[in-house]
Amino acid sequence: MESNESRRNFLKATGIGSAVAVGSAASLVSGSANAAPSNAAVLAYPERNIGKAAGMKVNTPVAFNYPDASSPCVAIKMDGPVAGGVGPNNDVVAYSTLCTHMGCPVNYDQQAKTFKCPCHFSVFDPEHLGQMVCGQATENLPKIELKYDSGTDSFKAVGINGLIYGRASNIL
Repeated sequence: MESNESRRNFLKATGIGSAVAVGSAASLVSGSANAAPSNAAVLAYPERNIGKAAGMKVNTPVAFNYPDASSPCVAIKMDGPVAGGVGPNNDVVAYSTLCTHMGCPVNYDQQAKTFKCPCHFSVFDPEHLGQMVCGQATENLPKIELKYDSGTDSFKAVGINGLIYGRASNIL
């Protein structure tokens, strides 16, 4: 009986010790993975004027480039409030127009209220944060973060949620 008791105590002790060791190692790894290197550069997105809310027509895309001249985007005033929408009615959204599959320029289909890629037929929903609906793409369209100024009735692009196709970083 004594050998069974010793074995049980040994297994308990090694099991608890192993769990503590694994937990400690996991916290060290996760802590270092989230920490930015001391020499890492954090680049700020520029602010770029897009236009005035009063000048936007419902369901009609307004083209602009953001964060640089090589990044085509569109802003769209939807016909009602949408997820991530800004403006007086929370109905204006903006997206990169480079498909996340292979970078082909997507087109906004006003009738279907979707972005469609003519190259490989991916479809994205601007009313649901640029969600990929079907096709070859595996990522949503990068959403351009907008800021609305009610005093001037104007929109500014201020950031991007997602990675623009073909880039390691949205800021070059």
